[in-house]
Amino acid sequence: MIISRTPYRISFFGGGSDYPDWYRNHGGQVLASAINKYCYITCRYLPPFFEHRIHVVYSKIESCQTVDQIEHPAVRETLKFLNIERGIEIHHDGDLPARSGMGSSSSFTVGLLNALYALKGYMPGKPQLAKESIHIEQDRLNETVGSQDQVSAAYGGFNHISFPSNGDISVKPVTLSPQRVDELDDHLMLFYTGIARTASAIAGSYVPDIASRESEIREITGMVDEGLAILNSQRDIASFGKLLDRAWHSKRNMSAMVSNSHVDEIYERAQKAGATGGKLLGAGGGGFMLLFAHPSKQQKIKESLSRLIQVPFKFENSGSQIIFFDAEEDYSAEELFRANQPVDEFRELISREI
Repeated sequence: MIISRTPYRISFFGGGSDYPDWYRNHGGQVLASAINKYCYITCRYLPPFFEHRIHVVYSKIESCQTVDQIEHPAVRETLKFLNIERGIEIHHDGDLPARSGMGSSSSFTVGLLNALYALKGYMPGKPQLAKESIHIEQDRLNETVGSQDQVSAAYGGFNHISFPSNGDISVKPVTLSPQRVDELDDHLMLFYTGIARTASAIAGSYVPDIASRESEIREITGMVDEGLAILNSQRDIASFGKLLDRAWHSKRNMSAMVSNSHVDEIYERAQKAGATGGKLLGAGGGGFMLLFAHPSKQQKIKESLSRLIQVPFKFENSGSQIIFFDAEEDYSAEELFRANQPVDEFRELISREI
């Protein structure tokens, strides 16, 4: 049995420039960090005693005979990608809800890849996990998703991620003093808006025509450098929060689907209570809202947003990891043969032996 643990992420600046439709022509960059909220994937080869050969448990429960019968697209395509033909059981558990702007779908794909590789007795590096997860989501599933979520999930850490037009993704850890990191962390708050949405649907409202939004994307991309300059200086960290506010207003101009009246009301109430800035995480439309506020203002903000769930968090540095590995004894060739026979034939073989 294998258990992988893969972090979710928060993104500060540069979102939008990580879509291949953009960075393959112009390059892109983001400033993002993994956090200590995780996606857990448990998997094992299924013993040859069940009528089904594949068992997948997430918000649904699937029992199948073939990979092609699996409804969960990421599970189906990842099993195909790794050419796994044996019976298998997969369970998913997450600290945060899906479709919430935290990169959950990419964390799932990265964690599943990592766990299945471990099941096969192979340890992939972080660049391989990120690259292959991007391939599965963008090329095999044809999802309208960027490339930053897979990188953050695989690598972990607080990073400056660059997307050059040649496709060679660069990951540079943001090197700050522990005091500066703690200061930033102390100013951040995370709230769940209660709105679940599909990121690819929101992104689909602007990514296909992303070239026409060049001014917005270039402004958002430039904020990565501004954000890094603030953090690496002696400037008041409140400037970082003001930059987040600018980034949110720029992002809202990308599409009418990025925000809505409910989200706008939450943000307005947070600012009136003392938040310097903030933004919806992910493509927009709902999910989690990241706020920046001085610690002295945070209690008032909590009271103002008392109907929302606040999620405390810290930055995370490990990335996707195998946290449990128990190598099982393999079944004999005869047992595996039987496990692949139709159920009636299997029962007939058993009755003959009895």
